[in-house]
Amino acid sequence: MAIPDSFLDELRARSGLVELVGRRVKLTRRGREHTGLCPFHNEKTPSFTVSEDKGFYHCFGCGAHGGAIDFVMQTEGLSFPEAVERLAIEAGMEVPRGAPRDQEAERRRKSLYDVLQTAAEWFEGQLAGLGGQAARDYLQRRGLSEATAARFRLGLAPERRDALKAALLARQFDPTQLVEAGLLVVPEDGGDSYDRFRHRLIFPIADSRGRIVAFGGRALGEQRAKYLNSPETPVFHKGDLLYNLANARKPARDRDQVIVVEGYMDVIALDQAGFANAVAPLGTALTEAQLGALWRLSAEPSLCFDGDAAGLRAAYRAAERALPLLRPGHSLRFIELPEGEDPDSLVRGRGAAAFTDLADNAAVLADLLWRMHAEGRRLDTPERRAGLRQELRAMVGRISDQTVRGYYGEHFKAKLDAAFGPPARRGAAAGRPGGGGVFADVRIPARHGLGRGEAADTLRRERLLIAALLNHPELIHQVFEDLGELRLGSPELDNIRRAIIEMASSGVPLDLDGLCDNFHDGATARLIEELTGPGIAKLDPFARPDMALARVVEDWTSVYRLHRLSDLRRDLRLAEEELSRDMTEENLARFSALREAVEEAASEAVDITD
Repeated sequence: MAIPDSFLDELRARSGLVELVGRRVKLTRRGREHTGLCPFHNEKTPSFTVSEDKGFYHCFGCGAHGGAIDFVMQTEGLSFPEAVERLAIEAGMEVPRGAPRDQEAERRRKSLYDVLQTAAEWFEGQLAGLGGQAARDYLQRRGLSEATAARFRLGLAPERRDALKAALLARQFDPTQLVEAGLLVVPEDGGDSYDRFRHRLIFPIADSRGRIVAFGGRALGEQRAKYLNSPETPVFHKGDLLYNLANARKPARDRDQVIVVEGYMDVIALDQAGFANAVAPLGTALTEAQLGALWRLSAEPSLCFDGDAAGLRAAYRAAERALPLLRPGHSLRFIELPEGEDPDSLVRGRGAAAFTDLADNAAVLADLLWRMHAEGRRLDTPERRAGLRQELRAMVGRISDQTVRGYYGEHFKAKLDAAFGPPARRGAAAGRPGGGGVFADVRIPARHGLGRGEAADTLRRERLLIAALLNHPELIHQVFEDLGELRLGSPELDNIRRAIIEMASSGVPLDLDGLCDNFHDGATARLIEELTGPGIAKLDPFARPDMALARVVEDWTSVYRLHRLSDLRRDLRLAEEELSRDMTEENLARFSALREAVEEAASEAVDITD
C-alpha cells in the first residue's frame, strides 16, 4: 500500500539529516551548512554539502542530491519501503500497515517465512548426514569447500517422494502452508501432494533482508530439468529478487561494484575466489526491478555472461532492457569472457587475477550497443548506412531520461561521422579542432565558461545558423521565434541577426547589398560576403543556397537546438557554482529550473543525422 505523505513528512522531520549523514561522512560545519567528502564518488576536495534547515544534501562534484530517505537508499542499497522502515524504527515510529485484510496477508507471509526457514534447515541437515555423501562428493569435484557450502546454506533434497513433506508435517505445519510456500506439488488428478524437490542439490534463495523465500535445485541424476526453482508465492517473485543480494550488498557498496552472473554456481565460485559482491537473476533475463536493485548497490553494475553465443544474446537483452531506465551517472558495464568459459570455470582454471583483469577492462554500455548494431554488418552502400542510422535513432529514442538521451545521440552521431562522414568531418571527429573551410583561420573570441575547443564548436554553429538565413531568406519567417531567442557570442554575427529581425519585422525583403550597407565597420560586411560567397561550399550542406528549403528548415532547427542546449549547460554550470558559494533557496530554485531546462532541451536536441 502507499505510505501516506503525512507520515513521510513526519519521518523526515524526525530524522536528523546531519546526524544520519555524519555516520558515514566526516562533516565540517561551514556557516549554516556542513561539508565533507562525497560518499557517492571518489574525491580529495570536499564538494558534498548537507543543509539541515533545508532538509537536503547536494554534491557539486557528481550531482548527487536528496533527503534522508534518499541517503539511506543510496548508501545501503535499500528500496524505498525498506529505507522508510529503517528510518521509522530509529525514529520510534510505526509504518502504517493498512486495512485488516492487509494485516492478515502480512501474518500469512510471516508464517510462510517460518515454513521456508525450517525447510532450509532440514535440507542442510540432509546434506550433512549419511545420505549426503554423493552430493558432498559432487561439490568437492566442483571445487567448493565445506566452508563455502555452509556459508551459502547448501542442502540436499533426497530422492524419496515425500521426505520433506513428512518432516514438516511432523513439526506441526499445515499441508496448505507447504503448498503455498511452493514446497509441495498437488497433482491435477487430485492425488496426494508430493515434494517439489527430489534428488537435487538445494540452493536457498533469500530476499533483500536475508529471509529464505524460495529454493533452487540442481539435479544430481538424470532428470528432465537440470535446474528447478520454486514457483511464485506470496513471498517470492523471481523478477524482483537477485540470488545472494543480502550477502553481496555490503561488499558491493564497499567496492562500488556489483558483478552479475548467470547462475548459482557462478556466484558461489566467485565468492570463494574473493568476489563476495556477485549476484545472479533467478533463471530469467534481468528485469526492471532487478536493474533498480543493482543500481542501488553500484552506479555501474558489471554484467558477466558465459563466453558463448547464448551469453552474448543475454548481454544484448540486458542492454536493451536497460535503455529506458538509464539516468545520469547510472549505466552498465559488460565483462567479456573467453569463448567457452563461464565465471566458475574461469576462476577455477585461471585464477582470480584473470577474472579481475577482465572486470577491470569491462566494456561500457554505449560500446556494446554500437557493436550490437554495427559489428559484422555490411555497410558498403548509402542505403545500408541509412538503415544503421535509423536503427540507432530508434534505439536512442527509447531512453527515457532526456539528458542521457541527448548525450547518447551526440555519441552515436560522432561514431557515425567518424565511420562514414566526409574525410574532413572524420578528421574533426577523431580530434582535429576546427574543421577547415571558412573557419580554418578564425580567431576564436573568448566566452565565459568555454574552453577553446568548445568555443570553436560554438562559433561554427553560430556561423552555420546565420549563413543559412542569409542564403535562404524564405527560412527567416519559418524560424522567426527561435531567431528572436538565439544567443550569439560573436558581436558581428549578433549584429547581423538583429538586422535580419529588423528587416523581417518591417516587411522589407532581405537584400544582401542593403544589409551590408547597414554596417559601417567593414568587418561585419566582409563577414556577410564570406558567408554568402564561394567558400560556403565548405560549410555543412544545409547552409548552401542550392539546398531544398525543407531540408534547410529541419537542419537549421536541429543546429539551433544543439546551440541552445550548449548555452543552457553553460548556464547550469554557472548556477551550480553560485549555489556552491551560497546555498539559498533562490539559488537552489534557479539551479533546479536550469537542470530541468537542460533535460528538456537535450531531449529535443537528439540528432544523429548529417
